[in-house]
Amino acid sequence: MPLIIILADCGLEVIPKEIRNHPSIKKHLNEQNFSSQLLDNALHHSAMVKLEKFEKRGRPDIVHNCLLNALGSPLNKNGHLLIYLHTIANKIFKINPDVKITRNYNRFKGLMAKLLIEYEIKVNNLDLISQFQGELKDLIKSYKNKQIIIFSSKGRFISYHLDLFEKDISKNYIVIIGGFQKGTFSNEIYSLSKDVISISHYSLDAWNVVNKVITFYEITHNIS
Repeated sequence: MPLIIILADCGLEVIPKEIRNHPSIKKHLNEQNFSSQLLDNALHHSAMVKLEKFEKRGRPDIVHNCLLNALGSPLNKNGHLLIYLHTIANKIFKINPDVKITRNYNRFKGLMAKLLIEYEIKVNNLDLISQFQGELKDLIKSYKNKQIIIFSSKGRFISYHLDLFEKDISKNYIVIIGGFQKGTFSNEIYSLSKDVISISHYSLDAWNVVNKVITFYEITHNIS
């Protein structure tokens, strides 16, 4: 069974209507340019402070780094990884394991804005990124024989890979990693599992957590 990673509460969204008239937004916004329509804290911070939970929003770079690391891993190349993006607006997208995510950040932003506007990315009728119709609890229910693990610096500390993953290949491990900069998971996320785990004595960036979790899984199942 594959390792299933859900990047949850990702700071991915198009620029909200209530701040589109702010000078920092109007300076960069171009309706013909998908990239300019994505909320980005690096460009729009002065406008974003008016938004609810602004500290968790406008960080497409976190998702970009996580996807580059995960999709380039031996685990994914071996066909044993599935990735879902869950946005702060409760939209869920499934990533085709064979998708080649651009390393250029501006092109990636354009891709994400297009996804959020059109709800899919296709090439020659092949779904590269597709929307999951439903909520997180529906996605979780769609998998049988599963163990759900939420990763948080506040969780129970684990340092040994076999304390995290068993060698039982029939089990679906669903791991939830925060795709945001600051703050904590929503109550909806925490309600999905009581198994809250920390894998470092330090607070790690999301892509470091992704790397370490994948490495633990690869070691457990001798994938290299």
